[in-house]
Amino acid sequence: MLISTFELGLHWPTLDPFLFCACHDDRFPRGNGEFGPVGSLEGRQIGNDFMTKDGFRMYHGDRIPGFPVHPHRGFETITLVREGYIDHADSMGAAGRYGQGDVQWMTAGKGVQHSEMFPLLNTDADNPVKLFQLWLNLPSYNKLVEPDFTMFWAEAIPKKNSEGVEITLITGNFFGLQGLPAPSASWAKEPDNQVSIVLLELAPGSSINLELTNSEVNRMLYFYEGEKLQVGDKFLSKQNGGKLDFSPVLLHNPAKTLGKVLILQGKPINEPIAQQGPFVMNTRDELVKAFQDYQTNQFGGWPWSMRDQVHGQRGRFAIHKDGHEELAPISC
Repeated sequence: MLISTFELGLHWPTLDPFLFCACHDDRFPRGNGEFGPVGSLEGRQIGNDFMTKDGFRMYHGDRIPGFPVHPHRGFETITLVREGYIDHADSMGAAGRYGQGDVQWMTAGKGVQHSEMFPLLNTDADNPVKLFQLWLNLPSYNKLVEPDFTMFWAEAIPKKNSEGVEITLITGNFFGLQGLPAPSASWAKEPDNQVSIVLLELAPGSSINLELTNSEVNRMLYFYEGEKLQVGDKFLSKQNGGKLDFSPVLLHNPAKTLGKVLILQGKPINEPIAQQGPFVMNTRDELVKAFQDYQTNQFGGWPWSMRDQVHGQRGRFAIHKDGHEELAPISC
């Protein structure tokens, strides 16, 4: 049952255990050969460009769009890239390029600096980028674990088609699918917490029944692309979302175009939250300590030559903090 609704912008409402959800949808032009956009950046608030102009934003980048080096502590970032690519670099010396359906799950834990840049690789065609970034809280007993990241390559993410509905399951259990295992410190690692991250694509006229969940579970639905979505006996128009209760509910696409939905659910952690910017702790004192630690040790410093590090023209890969390199599978 749909309890309440809201409009979708750049940042979407979330419920515990999720802290944040951002949708970045940018129609970047051709690249200039240096991984930035062709043409002038005049008229933008460079360094803090969050207003869409000519179809895209530069965010905190001043030559390459994206987010140059910045710190995190106390939670996890989960980045789902639907189009385009992200170049990752971090204070552990780890790096990667991922995109086109890949997911990076980064546990910030006791503290990490990283950059997330959107390299415009094509110089003879446009470079669209569409991604979701989720922040998943860490319980108090895992706030200060060692930072790390895991790659969920697109080729390994479970998918299923059920009567016109394409299901992509990042983590959790849904409609007979078992998602990939979450990192060991994550709230999503324990099945009893019922954390699921699900993408649905509903063909015209198709339907799917969302299953019953535990009454403690928070469930949010985001209808981010399409014309109209029926949710039980109610309707959502495009770029709208809603909070669902735990009961089963039918989703139906009555439109003549594809409908796309993101679903986030999980049992709440139910702990106090003290947050300021990129740090999420349980108490004000812990938050102060986070800032002190960052000022003292920079969470390991920055080993890269650029604050907006990119990785040339190579394909999808990940170099982990222990130095081992992982290449994305080659699609058949």
